[in-house]
Amino acid sequence: MTLSYQHLPQTWDVLVAGGGTAGAIAAIAAARAGARVLVVEALGSLGGTGTNAWVTPLMRNVSGGENLNRGLTDELKARMLARGDGAVDPGGNDNWFNPEGMKFVLERMLLEAGGEVLYHTHIVQPLLADGEHVDGQQLMVDGESAQSHSINHQPSTITSLVVHNKGGLQALNAAVFIDATGDADLATRAGVPFHAGDEDGIHQAMSLRFTLAGVDTARLCAFLNGNGQGQTGENFLHFWMVWGKNSTLEPLFRQAVSEGVLLERDGDYFQGFSIPGRPGEISFNCPRIRAELHDGTDPWQLSAAQVDGREAIDRLTAFCHAYLPGCETAFIGVVAPMVGVRESRRIVGEYTLTLADILDCARFPDSICRNHYPVDIHSVRGGAKLLHERDGTAPYFAKDAYHEIPYRAIVPVGIANLLVPGRAASSSFEAQSAIRVQQNCHSMGEAAGTAAAWAARDHGGRVRDIDMDALQTELRRLGGNI
Repeated sequence: MTLSYQHLPQTWDVLVAGGGTAGAIAAIAAARAGARVLVVEALGSLGGTGTNAWVTPLMRNVSGGENLNRGLTDELKARMLARGDGAVDPGGNDNWFNPEGMKFVLERMLLEAGGEVLYHTHIVQPLLADGEHVDGQQLMVDGESAQSHSINHQPSTITSLVVHNKGGLQALNAAVFIDATGDADLATRAGVPFHAGDEDGIHQAMSLRFTLAGVDTARLCAFLNGNGQGQTGENFLHFWMVWGKNSTLEPLFRQAVSEGVLLERDGDYFQGFSIPGRPGEISFNCPRIRAELHDGTDPWQLSAAQVDGREAIDRLTAFCHAYLPGCETAFIGVVAPMVGVRESRRIVGEYTLTLADILDCARFPDSICRNHYPVDIHSVRGGAKLLHERDGTAPYFAKDAYHEIPYRAIVPVGIANLLVPGRAASSSFEAQSAIRVQQNCHSMGEAAGTAAAWAARDHGGRVRDIDMDALQTELRRLGGNI
């Protein structure tokens, strides 16, 4: 492929593609470690899934009652709490946050650290060192649709990243690159092999989140308490319905379907939460996008998902008006500008985390994160594999158990100066569903950012050459739970 672009003269130590959940934290960590950092972000704010997809609150990741994700995650929560955009419920859960407030906090943390951000910019193609190339578009390593490709046996080096924005096509230079696009866009365009979906190539369900504002939360809270969904108060509402899961709201959903207010699939997943700093507003972890739209890397499916999601939001809003006391005059407050994608491409890394690793509480000498969030598969196939069981006899089901995520899982094969933290890390389909939650992405991002800064400073960009003991010691010094 021949590109005509402007090659900018600046050079950064670390270039982060995607300023989302892992990318924003990675950039902050790299800048604090002394690197010159640039974040390239497609939208107009940092935070990705947590802000632009409106995924709130953070899912708890605890072992023995203690949070497993610390370090920059703790600082982010503290800053959110201080500005009134975070909250701690009576049970000690500190994961409640306002996505709009998080945009401000992450941007301030990056700028204070000396990092730069280039908004409204899309990545196009990485450029490899002279004589290195990739033949064709790299597709999944398993499956009939895989195309032939060529990667040198020795790791290749990315020298620049071509991006597109209002200035046209531009090539940006860096010593180390971090792919935090969530979909491994940079890595796969550099020729890194990947997996996608389950054994049949089917991905987890996507959602388009929204909020209802103007809710009388006191009345809604009283109704939910009287309906068997006990609440801790109107400021920390959490209610839900999934077909066949014994939700006390199921009869209302069944009535709404029979009366033509909802479609049957609108009850596949329904969940609502309060939002700190936004009284009278409820964030919904739904609607679930229809089953045939499940590939977050397909632009046509993403576009259709926005349309399908908005149609479903209208139905759910009508349901809330008619069936949930306190919501009679509520109105749509926010529709997330970004479709919520749980899983798409997963790189082939130096190590691939598996379901057995999770259930056996695997430990690794290059650990960068601890996890006890369960295997959580939102299947488009429906109830049979909606959510993994939350208890069992494997070691992982003990209350004080956890497994580790190794640094090698964010090191892609074939590229010398690239890291891929977040939901696209090297893992099986089942394992990815456990490690994909935001706080794990924070921890992987913090490790990636620190490692990238060191690789740029001391190792010519080679991310495999950093001292792992020193990295773990530094992460602990910064408050990490390693």
